[in-house]
Amino acid sequence: MFEHLKNKFPFPKAIRAEFVKDFERMEVPAKTVLLKEGEVSHHAYYIEKGIARAWYNNDGKDVTFQFFMENTMFSSLESFRKGLPSMVSFETIEPCILWKIDKPTVDKILAEVYEDPQLRNQFMDSVFERTFDYMKHFFSFIKDSPQQRYLSLTKEKPEIIKRVPQHYIASYLGITTVHLSRIKSKILKENKESN
Repeated sequence: MFEHLKNKFPFPKAIRAEFVKDFERMEVPAKTVLLKEGEVSHHAYYIEKGIARAWYNNDGKDVTFQFFMENTMFSSLESFRKGLPSMVSFETIEPCILWKIDKPTVDKILAEVYEDPQLRNQFMDSVFERTFDYMKHFFSFIKDSPQQRYLSLTKEKPEIIKRVPQHYIASYLGITTVHLSRIKSKILKENKESN
C-alpha cells in the first residue's frame, strides 16, 4: 500500500515501520468533508483509492483548485505545520480509502528525517513539487485561455477528465459548466475537421 512512499522516501526500515503503523485506515463515501476552511488541520492523508479535492469559498462560490488522486499525500500544509486556520476545505469526490496520520506523529518522524540530509532533501523536494503544481496552475490563469487550460489538463491529467464531475473541472479551470461544454464542443468540431 505504501510502495509509492517507500520509493519516493527511502526511509530506514525502523522509521518506515514506525511511520506506517501510525496511519489509521478510513473508508469514506463521496462528498465527505475532511477539513473545513477556517479549521486547523490536525491530520495528513494518503489516498489509496479515490479522488479528493481542495476548494475554497469565494463570495459563496465553491472554487476547486487542486485534485488529489491515488498514491498522493495531502493536507493543508500551512495549517498542519503552523496551526493556522486552513485557507481551504478538503472533500472526497469519489468513495475513498484513506490513511490518516496525526500531527504529533508526523512531527516526530520529520524530526528524524531532518537529521538525515538525503531524506530531508527528498522531503523538501516533494513539498516544492506540490508548490510548483500550485504555481503552474496560478500562472496558467495569467497566460493561458480556458481552452488551453482544458487541453493541458486532458494531456497532463487525463484521469481527472475521466473521473471528476464536470462542475468541479469547470471550477478548477475558472469557468462555468456552460463555457466548458462550449470548449469541448469546439475541440470536438476542430478534431473532426482536421481528420
